[in-house]
Amino acid sequence: MNSFWWGHDRTSHRGINWLNWEKLPMNKIHGGMGFKDLAAFNLAMLGKQGWKFKTEPNSLVSRIFKARYFPSQSYLIANIGHNPSYVWRSILCARFLVRGGARWSIGTGSSIPILNEQWLLNGSRIDGNIESAHFVRDFAVNSLLEGTSKRWNEHLIRQVFSQDIASSILNTPLVTQV
Repeated sequence: MNSFWWGHDRTSHRGINWLNWEKLPMNKIHGGMGFKDLAAFNLAMLGKQGWKFKTEPNSLVSRIFKARYFPSQSYLIANIGHNPSYVWRSILCARFLVRGGARWSIGTGSSIPILNEQWLLNGSRIDGNIESAHFVRDFAVNSLLEGTSKRWNEHLIRQVFSQDIASSILNTPLVTQV
């Protein structure tokens, strides 16, 4: 890219460096050239692929990556694994973007684990190290609802969780249409 824009390569230093590389992606009004920041763009595209793993789990690419790298867990908590490809490593590097922007909406709650997922109001989560974690470790959020109704089981929640966690759960809105 350097030789394309400035007209020289590594061996000959012909050409003029009109602008510092760090200024290229800056907006023109701030003294830059308005070029796309390729590192940020690459990270965004990798994050988009990770987002597709979550939102389009039946696509061919999602099924291939899931079978190879995270067969029994979610992309958001997957490990790097044994002998990972360069593409998988790169997609995992962008996982922080997906985690930062992803939030659960509680519909049926059957696929959302109670612990260590961002399903509470404002994207917070219940840590797996809380005192009452052993009661809810293998349960999904739907176990905190009253039967088939779309209401929290307030009595159960207040019995199992501390006051602040219970309050956070009870203030989390439920999606009425599933």
